[in-house]
Amino acid sequence: MDLEKRPTEKFRTSVGGQALMEGIMMRGPKKICCAVRRPDGTIDLSCSDVCSHWYNKVPLLRGICNMVDNLYNGYKYLMHSADIAMTEEEQEESESKLDKWLDEHTGPAFQNVLMGISAFAGVILAIFLFTFLPTFLTGALGKVVELGRWPRVILESVLKLIIFLSYMFLCSRMKEVHRMFEYHGAEHKTIACYEAGEELTVENIRRHSRFHPRCGTSFLFLVILIGIVLYAILPWESTALRVVYKLALLPVLVAVSYEVIKWAGRSNSLLARAVSQPGLWLQRLTTFEPDDSMIEVAIAAVTPVLPDRPEDGAW
Repeated sequence: MDLEKRPTEKFRTSVGGQALMEGIMMRGPKKICCAVRRPDGTIDLSCSDVCSHWYNKVPLLRGICNMVDNLYNGYKYLMHSADIAMTEEEQEESESKLDKWLDEHTGPAFQNVLMGISAFAGVILAIFLFTFLPTFLTGALGKVVELGRWPRVILESVLKLIIFLSYMFLCSRMKEVHRMFEYHGAEHKTIACYEAGEELTVENIRRHSRFHPRCGTSFLFLVILIGIVLYAILPWESTALRVVYKLALLPVLVAVSYEVIKWAGRSNSLLARAVSQPGLWLQRLTTFEPDDSMIEVAIAAVTPVLPDRPEDGAW
């Protein structure tokens, strides 16, 4: 069977997900479902309705709004999976005095605010690593060695790619993250099986590729690449001012990248495949082959979110 010619147009879908600790979150047109493997081997399943927002019909704006929403929900479900996957002994060992105090003295609303702040802190870290640090290093070198405008642009771009790829590689070497990346592979293979129009069984899913064009990894890499092109036009009057310009253009970068990956995910053209290819290569660092138990979790997560009719889940 030639799996490279899939997915079929009938089953091409917007359904996507996220790997969690011992679990997977899947999001469909109307529902979000989180499946996590408990320590006793059973699967914890929790589902909720997806709110339909007006901005999802507005090009560019939907990319910015959906990124904020995905960051918040992603962190929320990641914390939920950690609570489910750990044994009581592990929870007690990992729970700090602050965690216990917050559980006793605060409610869900305040804890939701804390989750939002934590997700925001992750964004700040990403901005520091991939926006500020390459520019700062290039500017510092420019004070030592005479560099023209384009050598600075090229050096900054190379440093950004090196930092990003090194970060991804180091993450994949961590035991817990590596296992999460195996669930990431299960998520992709399950969606690919559905898009191929096949029954969702462990045997069918295992035969499919763990690489998928509509992946968060591909989106991040696309942001890096488009950012290199977009930021090339910015002046190098000073390092600080260049960082300010880049921050000001960040919403534009996210909005454009979202539209590009959305188009690439629903198109099977040669150009779309060329745009998706760098992200597919990068997924060799962020997806690994899952075992059968992980695929079972992926099936449990995706089944409740699939539309009754395949065409209802189309882009």
